[in-house]
Amino acid sequence: MGNYDYQRKKSAPCNTCMKALKWIPVLFIGAVIAWSYYAYVVQLCIFSIENVFEKTIFLIFYHVIFFLFVWSYWNTIFTPAGKVPSNWRIPETELERIFHAENQEQQRRILESCAKSLPVSNRTLSGLVRFCEKCRIIKPDRAHHCSVCGACVLKMDHHCPWVNNCVNFTNYKFFILFLGYALLYCLYVALTSLENFIKFWRGELNGGMGRFHILFLFFVAVMFAISLVSLFGYHVYLVLMNRTTLEAFRAPIFRIGGPDKNGFNLGKYANFQEVFGDNWKLWFLPVYTSLGDGLQCTTRTQQQNYHSMGDTQTSPSQQQLSDALMPHSRTQTTTNDELSTTTKSNTSVLDPEFSPRSNNSSGGSVVIDMRITEESPESTDTSTNQIKNKMTGIETQRPI
Repeated sequence: MGNYDYQRKKSAPCNTCMKALKWIPVLFIGAVIAWSYYAYVVQLCIFSIENVFEKTIFLIFYHVIFFLFVWSYWNTIFTPAGKVPSNWRIPETELERIFHAENQEQQRRILESCAKSLPVSNRTLSGLVRFCEKCRIIKPDRAHHCSVCGACVLKMDHHCPWVNNCVNFTNYKFFILFLGYALLYCLYVALTSLENFIKFWRGELNGGMGRFHILFLFFVAVMFAISLVSLFGYHVYLVLMNRTTLEAFRAPIFRIGGPDKNGFNLGKYANFQEVFGDNWKLWFLPVYTSLGDGLQCTTRTQQQNYHSMGDTQTSPSQQQLSDALMPHSRTQTTTNDELSTTTKSNTSVLDPEFSPRSNNSSGGSVVIDMRITEESPESTDTSTNQIKNKMTGIETQRPI
């Protein structure tokens, strides 16, 4: 079934069989984990190790790692894949217009109109807005259609048969922790069983058929550790580069800039926080702490534009300096206003009398006579003294 009304035309028995077959890899991993628990706890620690203190320490650390490992694996399997909400669906009328468009330019205009209110920056090879014909939706950035799940999945990395689920936005942290704790589990089992493995080859290990559990436990732990170390290291690299497995093989295409594998790279620490969250206490616990909603993805271009806009704003130190000098600037403004008012009052005593005297013989020139009416000496002295007193008060208020 797709995201919405679209359903695959398969018979019910066939669907049931396919769903059952998909759980076989998960059941196999579960059986291996259960057997390894028996081999380590019962055959190694209880029957083979005689030192009580060593046995206790081994069991405590083993169960801590085992619990985190199984918890991460459980969440990776049973966390629902992120689906695209209904407001991203293309209306039926617009969908018909897209399918019956005469040329690619017409398709482009229709898709741009449908996606005008949606935060999408990824495009197809031909420059069109990405949409899914099966789910009939506009694809969010980094979303892809999973043929196994039958739906478009947010920030899809890949479909993993060992967890019978898509590794995507909602469970990517759990998947990384699952790989990390699985590797730690295998290394711990291999290192703590190495001594008894050597005793087995020397013929010094007693215990009948139980000895073979320890032998196989060591081999299985080493074999899985070798395969996990490369897979875990690769996904740690992808997290630090903010890149999915699909994007590593095919670079996403952006509306501005074209193909760019580093288009979502915001810096290693910011990339790590996008998956593991901003609370360091929960980074290594399999609880959901990822940032964002999976629909809107910040690009490197958007981050650079944001920082460039921030550089033009006033820095905190400049703001503090401006606040410290604010009283002085206000005082100066007040002084200037008072001086302007006084000047206007002084100039108001000017009593211009415009006496235009036309003289046609002189080419229409205009002669203006202005007579200045002098202000009384007492009022002039009073205004001057007031200004001096205010200026003296201002000087004493200036910050040093």
